[in-house]
Amino acid sequence: MDIGGLHFTYGTVAVFAVAVFLLAGVYSFVKQGLKIAALIVLVLAALVFTGGVMWL
Repeated sequence: MDIGGLHFTYGTVAVFAVAVFLLAGVYSFVKQGLKIAALIVLVLAALVFTGGVMWL
């Protein structure tokens, strides 16, 4: 699937889905007051998102 000149495959869509799932976890941890855990998951989400962008 090509959108705006970018070629999305099932793999890249899956990587971005994992990043969104991790961001939902960040929201959950912040809501529970677990700021350190939220920061760790946010860093993991950023790494996954960066990997997805580089994969494109």
